[in-house]
Amino acid sequence: MAEGQYPATLAEISLPGSFFARPAQAVAPELIGCRLVKRQPSGALLWGVIVETEAYCQSEPACHGHRRRSPSNETLFGEPGRFYVYVSYGIHHCVNVTTGRSNWANGVLLRAVELPGEPYRVAAGPGLLARRFGIDRSFDATPAHPDQQLWIAPRLEPLSSAELVQASRIGISQGQALPWRWYLRSSRSVSRRVKERPLP
Repeated sequence: MAEGQYPATLAEISLPGSFFARPAQAVAPELIGCRLVKRQPSGALLWGVIVETEAYCQSEPACHGHRRRSPSNETLFGEPGRFYVYVSYGIHHCVNVTTGRSNWANGVLLRAVELPGEPYRVAAGPGLLARRFGIDRSFDATPAHPDQQLWIAPRLEPLSSAELVQASRIGISQGQALPWRWYLRSSRSVSRRVKERPLP
């Protein structure tokens, strides 16, 4: 299990607000290798390595805020560094973090997380990720901070550009050509890989 095994020195460390106060397409690749952490009611920490992300911006049609601002997407227009949680197809919750600046819809979808000691595919996709971490609409608009029980901690070690794959976004009907999806090349927990040499 991934609960309770997080390095104690990082248990209360989260990425600063300045990290998120940049365009989504700059933040998304730098979230790869960071840790999504949730404090359980027992006090144990459930955590995993973020291995796949997608960027979204108000200027392009796949973004929820492209057409208009509404009560359902209000968080996406808020200050950077907050979780934006929505329901996809009325079934699956999807977890995003807001980026950029206030009053401009900008955010990064967390597509996949790899949890140490658990099956590779347990959080390989936005819906599976939210289910495994128990994240629902109640987390919408909350700051990504340890005080709020859910946060993102920095990478434990740097990643080289060769370790990242940049590809087109998936699961959308518009804006597919934008190469705004990134994933960790070596991870078996990525939701969908581009055609390349299979992992050993």
